[in-house]
Amino acid sequence: MSFHLSAAAGDIAETVLLPGDPLRAKHIAETLLENAVCYNQIRNMFGFTGFYKGKRVSIQGTGMGMPSLAIYASELMEFYHVRRVIRVGSCGAIQPDLKLRDLILAMSASTDSSFNRLRFQGMDYASTASFRLLQQAHEIARQKGLAVKVGGILSSDNFYSADPEQWQLWARYGVLAVEMETAALYTLAAYHKVEALALLTVSDSLVTKEEESAEARQLAFTKMFEIALELA
Repeated sequence: MSFHLSAAAGDIAETVLLPGDPLRAKHIAETLLENAVCYNQIRNMFGFTGFYKGKRVSIQGTGMGMPSLAIYASELMEFYHVRRVIRVGSCGAIQPDLKLRDLILAMSASTDSSFNRLRFQGMDYASTASFRLLQQAHEIARQKGLAVKVGGILSSDNFYSADPEQWQLWARYGVLAVEMETAALYTLAAYHKVEALALLTVSDSLVTKEEESAEARQLAFTKMFEIALELA
């Protein structure tokens, strides 16, 4: 048991999916896992362990933003010795060719946060995915006939920016989309020598101003969930 997770030793699998929304964790567990057992309800941040095609896998909600994700990811890696962490989240597209529900494999994560600079004493750190997981996820998507985009994303501390057009600077450098967690996840995974990958589904577009409903963001990203579970 850790400070924020009530799981006992052995309750959590070596591979953990990390949705931000705890209700998304509950939805995945109830619809895609067999024999799922809830191991955590502290702060309603649900965590489950079950089986997918005979493989044991856990799903843990993390909340929104890098500070919240860092709490759960750190405890999973430090106290429960997980070996693979796979973020399954939503993102906002900042490239015109990305449409709603398009899938992104985050090869790297830039950030406007001080999360990494505090750790590296003011220096920049390049947060990158596990190549093995990235390669496998791309192959799984290809076998399923699913188109995915692979590239860099932005992990931002600001959902509501004082400059609503700031995303255009990142877009100019080829960044695909913006979310709020992956840069921290990749950094922590590197420190703990854990494999990490973020799979993201486009839930809105800063270019076209289109957006999915809250219900769709919680429930309708099945393709992303299946790719992540196949990685387990």
